[in-house]
Amino acid sequence: MRLCRIRPELVRHPLPDVAAEVRRQLDGLQLAVPRGEVAVTAGSRGIAQIPLILRTVGDWLRERGAKPFAVPAMGSHGGATAEGQRRMLEGLGMTATALGMDIRASMEVARLGAVSTGDVWMDRQCFAAAGVVVVNRVKLHTCFAGPLQSGLVKMMVVGMGKVNSARTFHEARAARMRDMLVEMGALVLNSGKILAGLAILEDGCDQTAEIHALRPDEILQQEPLLLERHRRYFPRLPVDDLNVLIVKEIGKNYSGSGMDTNVIGYRGIKGGEDLDRPRIRVIAALGLSEQSQGNAFGVGLADFITRRLRDAMDEAKTLTNVLTAGEMIRAKIPATLPDDEQLIGAIAARFGERRWMFIANTLHLETLYVSEDLLPELRGRADCAVDSEPFAPRFEGGKLELTF
Repeated sequence: MRLCRIRPELVRHPLPDVAAEVRRQLDGLQLAVPRGEVAVTAGSRGIAQIPLILRTVGDWLRERGAKPFAVPAMGSHGGATAEGQRRMLEGLGMTATALGMDIRASMEVARLGAVSTGDVWMDRQCFAAAGVVVVNRVKLHTCFAGPLQSGLVKMMVVGMGKVNSARTFHEARAARMRDMLVEMGALVLNSGKILAGLAILEDGCDQTAEIHALRPDEILQQEPLLLERHRRYFPRLPVDDLNVLIVKEIGKNYSGSGMDTNVIGYRGIKGGEDLDRPRIRVIAALGLSEQSQGNAFGVGLADFITRRLRDAMDEAKTLTNVLTAGEMIRAKIPATLPDDEQLIGAIAARFGERRWMFIANTLHLETLYVSEDLLPELRGRADCAVDSEPFAPRFEGGKLELTF
């Protein structure tokens, strides 16, 4: 097999001064900032410049007399332990020093009320604070479609509610999750604890493109509009039909499901609505990101993995996450090969060497590699540049040597 490097034309729209835009947006709300303690949410995703964004929020609050602190808001991630969630933040660069404020990690919650699938909860430290600034990226969700997907409301409902609210949310089937966000989100907003929301949109190259500050009474109405804006930036594979997709690394920092299902075209939910493209026959994952700290949730979306990935799994953390989500397919162990070279060789021997694509992960798609037979489809397209002559992939100690 010979490969060529491809550079898709992704939407690039990086903000020139992220900190200044955070301040401008917050200033525009004209909030009456309380002088007591104010919580700022920090999640488990790899969001561009998130330490700077959170630090700027903290500085802005402090300048107005508040006492900000950061709270891990990530449902059941980090093994559903306070220390595990703190370590996840630190692995993403969100240390107390980087944020300029204390990180208060706890799994204790306060009950806010109930919906049809169970009780709704809030991190107890957020509940005890004078207010909460919710910060999150708005993007497509990996389980369901709808006007509200991954964003401020989901951070309030699942992230701030810890494992308790995460279970309540995931008790709903995928078709009802969009409705659960509204029901549970309304309960959180009615608590009076939400001071503001700060929504982040990223461009096709995973850079901060837009920041929007919202008052609590604007969140449920405005977030669907922000999700539609996000669709303009969302990167997709340049080919709809693939025989084999090789993903160099999966992980929670790339997607809540390890691999973004909107990129791979497969949600892995029994009886749930699936995606119609791309259509990929075989998916293989080679490694697990260090930032995931062993949580391999989503590994079951692959058909093949390496022994390296399997050995990197923390089964307890992965089990905690999948039990909370309730979609057991996502934690099933795929066929495991000793290393990259043997995995690729086995797939090629069984499924052929045509229509292959290699990506770094599902979040960063600015560089990818395709098998030589795909060149006629891609060459000459305005949205995709062929960036190398065909070459044979190299392996070092069984590990694939590709630079993304």
